[in-house]
Amino acid sequence: MQPTNDYTGIIHHAYEAFNKREVDKVLSYMNPDVRWSNGWEGGYVFGHDAVKDYWTRQWKELNPIVVPVSTDQRNEHEMEVTVHQVVKDMQGNLLFDGIVKHVYIFKDGKIQSMKIENKS
Repeated sequence: MQPTNDYTGIIHHAYEAFNKREVDKVLSYMNPDVRWSNGWEGGYVFGHDAVKDYWTRQWKELNPIVVPVSTDQRNEHEMEVTVHQVVKDMQGNLLFDGIVKHVYIFKDGKIQSMKIENKS
């Protein structure tokens, strides 16, 4: 069955806004009760306020740049995104440079959840 939705545009706009630290723009692509993987501290955060707080705290300690390199729509509501992630500390020291897989679930045309499946 061919998926009826293509969320590639949302994904690319969201990563672009994230890399520019435009939090409110990224949140506009998410449902208010979004479930977001906390790749820095572990676990998940829930909702716009928690995601904003998580990123605000993270960006005081780390400088992550995350660029999608491929997308694969698994089914009508699920998309796998392979990203190249480079993370530096605030002094510019490289902490991570590799490929990560993010899996998104969409609901009502917006991101409902994101989980990290692997790091390499």
